[in-house]
Amino acid sequence: MDLTTVMEVRDARRRTSWRPGDGWLGGGTYLFSEPQPHLRRLIDLSRMGWTPLRHLPDGSLEIAATCTIAQLSRHARDMDVTAAPLFEQCCRAFLASFKIWNMATVGGNLCNALPAGPMISLTAALDGSCLLLAQDGSTRRVPVTGFVTGAGRKVLREGELLRSVTVPARSLACRTAFRQVSLYGLGRSGALVIGAVDPDDGSFALTVTAATVRPFRLWFPLPPTAAELRAAIARSVADADWFDDIHGLPAWRRHMAYRLAEEIRRELEEAQEPAQAEAPGQGDTR
Repeated sequence: MDLTTVMEVRDARRRTSWRPGDGWLGGGTYLFSEPQPHLRRLIDLSRMGWTPLRHLPDGSLEIAATCTIAQLSRHARDMDVTAAPLFEQCCRAFLASFKIWNMATVGGNLCNALPAGPMISLTAALDGSCLLLAQDGSTRRVPVTGFVTGAGRKVLREGELLRSVTVPARSLACRTAFRQVSLYGLGRSGALVIGAVDPDDGSFALTVTAATVRPFRLWFPLPPTAAELRAAIARSVADADWFDDIHGLPAWRRHMAYRLAEEIRRELEEAQEPAQAEAPGQGDTR
């Protein structure tokens, strides 16, 4: 779609003063999909030259905001970490064409802050943190679960930029389980739930997205029972937090989130039992 109100596109490598009507341009798959009457100038990030994915010395993974879904998918196939399959599962949750995969960016998906954003699901479930860059050059870090505050809402300040998302090494070592459901065979996610078990201390995390207006990540020191998990979701997600649009009513989304959460709990519990049985000299830790 032509953005008829945009008068100028500037290269982000050229320093310029931020002004009303400016907007960051990443892949542009959302930006050019509908009118943007508030925009007058786009600051293009495509030539910044940021390394799409980088493994840091501490074992964590840094994902540049300009990393495309195609680049993330290709990289994940070669990663020798337990959580690697989750990356492809979340990439596939886009249900988008190869053209979108090659243009849409991880940062754009987070900054749109749509409940069904699968990169929000991925990075929130893996306890990721966002590096934000202000116009004056200062930076701050915000957890992904705190970056998105509601449907279409995020904590970015005027002119602030999402530079990257970092996933800690400990999260990459987690065993994960993924569930997604839609009202339609190829529809937008109505609920997307991810579970993760930390191999170091046996802790369990459940992340609920798509069904809710923002990501909810619940953490348990030990894998919960079915009743404990259900009660924790009920305490954490208020009635107003269940998303409501044409892709699913709140009551249906709530029902599916509970159902998928229990499936994940059982899957990860069953996966843990053989591992514990094979470990020599390991007693009952529960």
